[in-house]
Amino acid sequence: MKLFDVYPLFDLNFVEAEGSYLWSDKNEKYLDLYGGHAVISIGHSHPTYVKMITRQLHNIGFYSNSVRIPIQEEVAKLLGKASGYDTYEFFMCNSGAEANENALKLASFHTNRKKVICFTKAFHGRTAAAVAATDNKKIIAPINETDNFIFLPFNDIEALDNTFKSNEIAAVIIEGIQGVGGVQIPSTAFLQKIRVLCDRYESLFIADEIQSGYGRTGKFFAHQHANVQADIITVAKGMGNGFPVGGVIISPKIEARHGLLGTTFGGNYLACAASKAVLEVIESEKLMQNAQEMGDYLYEQLKDNESIKEIRYIGLMFGIELKTPCAPFRNQLLKDFRILTGNASCPNTLRILPALNITKKELDIFISAFRTIARLNAKKEEVNQNRKTVLT
Repeated sequence: MKLFDVYPLFDLNFVEAEGSYLWSDKNEKYLDLYGGHAVISIGHSHPTYVKMITRQLHNIGFYSNSVRIPIQEEVAKLLGKASGYDTYEFFMCNSGAEANENALKLASFHTNRKKVICFTKAFHGRTAAAVAATDNKKIIAPINETDNFIFLPFNDIEALDNTFKSNEIAAVIIEGIQGVGGVQIPSTAFLQKIRVLCDRYESLFIADEIQSGYGRTGKFFAHQHANVQADIITVAKGMGNGFPVGGVIISPKIEARHGLLGTTFGGNYLACAASKAVLEVIESEKLMQNAQEMGDYLYEQLKDNESIKEIRYIGLMFGIELKTPCAPFRNQLLKDFRILTGNASCPNTLRILPALNITKKELDIFISAFRTIARLNAKKEEVNQNRKTVLT
């Protein structure tokens, strides 16, 4: 049997990882500035993380949600304290897509409506409702097509206002910062308008913090920079530092009942151990503060580079939009400097999503490599322009 070929792969096989570094089977060392789509929040193989999962595995790894699992309650308490949503309730699942699926379902149950507002360049996952709320027709199968999702221009307050007036809206779903869309940041006014309209029309505000949450922006959730409170918040990625886990943070105004939601593997002992370790490390090592400081440092070092059109960032969630397509630049970083970065749906945007405990020393390696490549590319462009001038 062969693997189903759906991923374009780099020819790399990593066999060891620690902190912000990975080692290949050829004993080549790579600097990881992408964390597998912002999943690695506290660094690869963090000792607290390894110790907690190992200890849990020796005790018990799995039983279903038909019994009490006290470590779920421990995670919920820590998460409430860290995020400021301590009066909310928590449902654990397995992934970001599943979290968004449950969030959309809860909103529909609560409001008894089915229309949801989402936005251009949005990405919410690849399951049924989540992919229908995603702005990419290439990944929406015919079975997922529905008119229940209304796409509006990102950051367009007037369009938002008009849509609420002419539809019965169950919810608005918006990423704290759009990741796949190229690190597009919702304005404070836009997020505050969503909150006002959801209150006015008794709709729910769903904040998808799957990539932008868990301290990445210097606050626990990106939407908190706008001083708004969501009704439902979805989390995953950095939540488990590589262990598959997701969750839904739910306003107390949404009533729970037995059978409303369910999962076989969600909230299992190992997922909870991973989640607990992440929350403890974020607090004990002051990683939200580090994310803000390192993000500002990286911005200051790159902001005047001539190869860059725009830098969009908060904390350690970076979209570096180049003046040219980023694929060759990204490949040069990987091939010549062994640095892993990400791309986005907009072809010129390089995405940087390192672990929250990244250091200046590690960022300086990237900064030096970036400047070198930019300088060499500028020289090549100058030579090409001179040739064209001679030929004409």
